Amino acid sequence: MNNPHIIGKNVYLRPLERADAAVFQPWFNDPEITEQLALRRPVNLDFEEDFVVNAARDPLRLVLGIALVDGDALIGNTGLENIDYINRQAEFGLCIGIKSEWNKGRGTEVTRLMAGYAFQRLNLNRVYLHVYATNPRGIRAYERAGFRREGILRQAHWGGDRYVDTIVMGVLRSEFEF
Repeated sequence: MNNPHIIGKNVYLRPLERADAAVFQPWFNDPEITEQLALRRPVNLDFEEDFVVNAARDPLRLVLGIALVDGDALIGNTGLENIDYINRQAEFGLCIGIKSEWNKGRGTEVTRLMAGYAFQRLNLNRVYLHVYATNPRGIRAYERAGFRREGILRQAHWGGDRYVDTIVMGVLRSEFEF
């Protein structure tokens, strides 16, 4: 394992390195990947390198690479954004950029690892996320990890051909199964 920070059964989470930007860039130019993300414009290597450097310096953000325990391949990234230490909450996000790793439970495992870290290490009380209604795979992963639907932002996202709802989901420390 390469610089592991949080270790799961099949994946581990590690700090990002500048070299990771070259791995991420093709993912964020792939419409099949970005259709479930808020990112809608093409990105170049400089953009991704800036993201990696700035994420590491931001005290209200924790962004980690997702790597396979078996083989160390970098398959995605995940993070807690808008960390609010007063209200003890943060927004969760994740992207699995290697499509061959989709539908293998990686998203559920990463979600559980990050929520556990938020509650145990950062002493947060709530972790929340926004997921598009057109992302049933993501919704299932979040529900399996313990997140509950909290509300719907009606037609809050332009899905390329129509407006779609954004589902707000969250999990509280008292609900989370460690």
